Amino acid sequence: MKKMFLPALLVAALFAAAPASAQKKVTPGTEKAASTAYKLQPQLSTLGWLGKKVTGQHNGSVQFKEGDVLVRGSQIVGGTFVVDMNSLKVEDIKEQEYNAKLVGHLRSEDFFSIDKNPTSTFKITSVTPLKGDANGNNATVAGDLTIKGITQKITFPAKVGVKGGVASASGTATIDRTKFEIKYGSKSFFESIGDKAIMDDFTMSFNVIAKK
Repeated sequence: MKKMFLPALLVAALFAAAPASAQKKVTPGTEKAASTAYKLQPQLSTLGWLGKKVTGQHNGSVQFKEGDVLVRGSQIVGGTFVVDMNSLKVEDIKEQEYNAKLVGHLRSEDFFSIDKNPTSTFKITSVTPLKGDANGNNATVAGDLTIKGITQKITFPAKVGVKGGVASASGTATIDRTKFEIKYGSKSFFESIGDKAIMDDFTMSFNVIAKK
């Protein structure tokens, strides 16, 4: 009887010493799925800008340098994008000399200080469902935008989706330039500027394509 009792005691001791992870029963589907990074395709993605002033407006483009879109299942859940500020272009002015003059001014300390800040970045912090949008947007995107080394939170509606190994997002974000210390021509800081005033808000229209 004593010989049978000792092996039984040993087996009981081994089960009692088993790691908690080995004993714990995991219900399928309760663990959070990992996200997958889709690589931004700069050659397929576009980023346009529009700035307005009292007497008119100007528009142009900049190019994405690199980035990733984070995908979980069939949903975009995050991402980081780097913009090459040296690629900035003015597209509405055809006269070469005037075009170059405006590009030079936008590159200067009055605006984006591009020599000191050659890139801008945007990091998505949340993507939440949006319903009933008149423009067909299906999500509200929030994130941290960094321009001239200054980071501010922005939120905007977008149309996002994932299909066949491709993640896409498109929309328009409105940005208050004064929050990034771009105050040139702002009526908020120079009240007597009159019809030379430049609006504080400018818009960035984007179409982002990323592949698995």
